[in-house]
Amino acid sequence: MNRKQIHAVVFDLDGTLLDTLRDLADAVNAALTKNGLPTRSLDDVRRFVGNGIANLIVRAMPGGEYPDTLSDIADDPVKVELHHRLLQDFSEYYEIHCEDNTRPYDGIVPLLETLKAQGIRMAVVSNKADFAVKKMIPSYFGDLIDVAAGEDEAHGIGKKPSPEMVLSALGKIGVAPEHAIYVGDSDVDIRTAKNAGIPCISVLWGFRSREFLLEHGAVTLICEPEELLAYL
Repeated sequence: MNRKQIHAVVFDLDGTLLDTLRDLADAVNAALTKNGLPTRSLDDVRRFVGNGIANLIVRAMPGGEYPDTLSDIADDPVKVELHHRLLQDFSEYYEIHCEDNTRPYDGIVPLLETLKAQGIRMAVVSNKADFAVKKMIPSYFGDLIDVAAGEDEAHGIGKKPSPEMVLSALGKIGVAPEHAIYVGDSDVDIRTAKNAGIPCISVLWGFRSREFLLEHGAVTLICEPEELLAYL
């Protein structure tokens, strides 16, 4: 794919554009503490994120671990009820505190400004709650991002690694998948791009290591945001 063929970049949010880890960990631990449960370390939460808040909470529960999902506790009504309480407590805390420590990674804003100046359309798709995505994008990036969407399975849009969020975003900005690339920091992002039929650029400043990404199929990796311009 040459430069003239790329008209859009679809970005992941957490670990790609924004360093949200501390605020996510604080919200997880606030929920656990409220329910009398042991807290999790920053590295624990780093491993647990990527598949949406509901699965993050499953992994943060006592005995939980990556890659546990809701299906792993579905047959245990006690765990299901605990999960419900933790998810509610997490969401209430995070809605208030989601910007306490969060910031764009170094070089991200200049990258987005350059892409916009070059006429590249940009979208963000995230498994983060839609309310948080809609709040954060204008707060940190103004009008640089054309379309931003968070988890919205209640309205029939499958979350990543389903390609539905990516394809929906591309449809809204009027760019065909063959003229787009995807940028993310996780195994979920690699699978999402593959499912959507578009190339994936994996970033190394986010929540996953080079070794982890390579083990999960990463092909193109970049260490600094400006490297994306060279790839384009």
